Order: sequence, then structure tokens, then C-alpha cells
Amino acid sequence: MHRRIIAPGALAAASLLLAIPASAASYSPGAPGIGDPYYPYYGNGGYDVSHYGLRLRYQPQTDELQGTATIKARTTQDLSSFDLDFLLDVSEVRVNGVKASFTHAEQHELVITPKRPLAKGTPITVEVRYGGVPSTKSAYGFTTWHRTPDGAVAADEPESAWWWFPSNDHPSDKATYDVSVSVPKGTQAISNGALRSVSSKRGWTEYSWRQDRPQATYLATLAIGRFDITTSRSGRGVPVINAYSADLGANDAAARASVERTGEIVDWLSNYFGPYPFATAGGYVPNTTTGYALETQTRVYYSPKQFAKGANPSVVVHELAHQWYGDDVSLKGWKDIWLNEGFATYAQWLWSEHEGQGTTRQLADQVYSSHPADDPFWKVAPGDPGPDDQFDDAVYDRGAAAIQALRDTVGDHAFFRILKGWPKAHAYGNASVADFEKYAEQISGKPLAGLFDAWLYQPVKPAASAARGFAAAGTPLAQPKSWKAVEAAHGGPNR
Repeated sequence: MHRRIIAPGALAAASLLLAIPASAASYSPGAPGIGDPYYPYYGNGGYDVSHYGLRLRYQPQTDELQGTATIKARTTQDLSSFDLDFLLDVSEVRVNGVKASFTHAEQHELVITPKRPLAKGTPITVEVRYGGVPSTKSAYGFTTWHRTPDGAVAADEPESAWWWFPSNDHPSDKATYDVSVSVPKGTQAISNGALRSVSSKRGWTEYSWRQDRPQATYLATLAIGRFDITTSRSGRGVPVINAYSADLGANDAAARASVERTGEIVDWLSNYFGPYPFATAGGYVPNTTTGYALETQTRVYYSPKQFAKGANPSVVVHELAHQWYGDDVSLKGWKDIWLNEGFATYAQWLWSEHEGQGTTRQLADQVYSSHPADDPFWKVAPGDPGPDDQFDDAVYDRGAAAIQALRDTVGDHAFFRILKGWPKAHAYGNASVADFEKYAEQISGKPLAGLFDAWLYQPVKPAASAARGFAAAGTPLAQPKSWKAVEAAHGGPNR
């Protein structure tokens, strides 16, 4: 009899193979990107998140953030490993209560390998313990964690989460949130949704916020500092929570005069877009040096610079319009940005008309006539602008003019049915520009492919045949009073 001698290592390997199901060969790593052509490595493949539970502790003096993220998800393929988008230092990861191995890769990938592979359709709970100084971290040469004299702010687009919680960072994977933040007593913590509780112990105060409707990761926000928090209700009963930095200086009065109109504006927008889709509304104005505003869900971020020239309700209209167009109905992919910015800009045009500062017709004519055919403005296609032009003026202005052209073509009755019906048709979900085009044709009963092609996709000024009702080139026009305020709301976050 011939005896085969098996080395101990080989025996262990054989035992391991026996322990893994025969189908294990089908298990593979989740993709390190969700497949968005604008940002190939944003988001991740292999799972779908339903909830983020975040317990955070932040020290403003040192910018130190400690946290535990508990992520509820379900696998969408047989997984051997999966990624989260994250930058801070990780001390431990558990998957369904069992320690998992992990490593950082590329610019912002946290690669997690569970002890056992995960079959498709498996509910998973991922617990990540982490900490660090967010302001010392960067990816692709930038940071979106903004220090302030008394704290910090996380509010940016298209990425912000990497600096404060691990996530599947793409708007197509929306989830609910519970965010609890402990800060030194005398400091406040602002986030999305409803403020569930405030409690103090041993010199620290914990603020607990809940967002009970699906929310894209870039719309999650965190602000820590000394804030004056105000509460009220809109005329239709929507709870409003606003917050103002204690150090706004000369911008304080104008900021309050603008943001405190949130309830009024939410009710007014509801006339056009349908019932407000969330449990609370509001905004906050921290003492930051950035220049933009951002539609962070239910709690809009406003830079104090938005109010440097006085009250600016137009920017409040723009960001609150996003609560329907962008937050409730979110992008399928980043190329669909027109669905956010075109409609938020058109909401400003409607507000301008409401305030007697220029009609939507006058504002559309201003866009069309002020840019000659050879202006580079027309080279940007709002329906697919490319990542470098995602926040170009054309996405906003040409995008809003496209909406006016749609109104001219289908008539007011069908147009306002489209405007109000779209958020309801895709409530708390995601949609694309192509989806909107089909919806507009369905509601209006008219073929609109040529119109959308001319206004959203062709890198040239739409011909007169696609701009019926617009003022002809060279027509003398008086600039609408609201024009500068509308333009001031343009543009993405600064790098």
C-alpha cells in the first residue's frame, strides 16, 4: 500500500475547501464603483443599503471625529467582499456580528471581506468603528469637510459622506438615517430630518436626528458649532427647523429674513409640485467661507455669502424646490443633473413672477437673446453636460429655458400637470432625463423628442422652430429685476 503524506498546510487548506459550499466559486467581489460614467468609482456594487445608523462624537477644538456606523443592507449578488466609500481610519468592522477583515484601497475605498461569503439576497448588518481628523483627509486633491471657527460642516456635491461616515456613495442607493452626535456642552449639532432628542451628560450634549424618508448620501449633512435653533410651522402645518451660526455678523439679519420664509415658500411651491414630501423642512447658515448653497434634504445648507448683499429669498426658493426635484426624486446618474438644476431654476422664475420682478417669459427671453449663437454657452448640453460642466450656467439657464420651451409647446394645462405629477410618479425614488421625456409625452400626448433634442442635447443654440414664443435675436429687452438673484444661485460647490 502506497501512503501519501499530506503536509499540515495542505490538510488545513483541504479542510477549508470542504467548509465552503460547492457554489462558492460563484462568489466574487462587489464592484468598486456603481457604474456611473461621470464618476466610475463612486458608489459600489453588490448590495443595496436601506438604513444608516450613525453614532458620532466630535471635538471642535481638535477636529477629532469618532464614530460607529451601523449599516443595514441586502446583497444583490453572491459576494466574497464589498466596498464602502470612506476616508477616515477604521479600527474594526463586523458583518452580521462577526469580525471581518478590511483594508483601504485607491482614493476612498474601504474593502471589507466577511469571514464567510454572502449569498445574493442576504440581509446584512455592517458595523464600522472609526475615527480621525476629517480636515486632514483628501481625495482627488480636495476635501469637502469645512472647518469653521467653532466647529465644522459637511455639505458638498457630488461627494461629502466620505469624510464623516462610510457609505455606498451614489444617489441611486438611497436610505433612511438615524444620526446621533455628541458635542461639548454649549455646542449644537445639526443634521437632516426631525430632532428626536437632546440630552446632556458629563459636559457633553447628544443631538439625535432622524430622516425617515429615503435620502441620497450627498444630501446627508452635518453641522457642528454654536447655533441659534428656531422652530415654527408653515401655514399648512409643515414643521420648520432653522439654525443660524452665532457668528454671522453683518449677514445675520439678511440670512434670517430669507431663511425664516422657508415655511411660506414650502407652501407656495406645493401649489406647483404637490404636497411637501418630507416630515420637516428648514435650513441652516453656518459661519463658513464657501459661497454656495446646497439642497441637503430637509435641512438646506446656505453659505452666509448668499446674504452678503441683503435678503435673498430667491436662493431659498431654489434650494427648497430641490426637495421635490432632486431629493424626493433623485438622479439615476449624475448626467441627469438637469432634473435638479433646471427645475430649481425654473422655480425661481415662477417666484420672480409671483413677486412681480419678471415673468418666466421675460427670464427665458433674457437667456435666449443674451447669448448669441457663437457663445460657448450653447455648447454645453444640459441633458448630458459631462462631469466638467455639470454645474455650468447652461445647465441652470438653458435648462430652465428648455422648461419654458416645453410649456410653450404643450400649453399651461398639460405643463402644470407634468410639473406636479412628476414628483408623485417617482416619489422617494430615482429617475433619468429620458424618464422625464417619456413622462412629458405621456401627459401631454405630444411628440417631444425634437424639442428635447434641440434644448437638452445639441451643442448649438436652438433654432427659432424650437424656440417659438422666445424673443428674436437682437430684440431690445429690459433685464428682469430678479435676474441677478437667480444667477447668484448657480454653480456647484467650490473646490
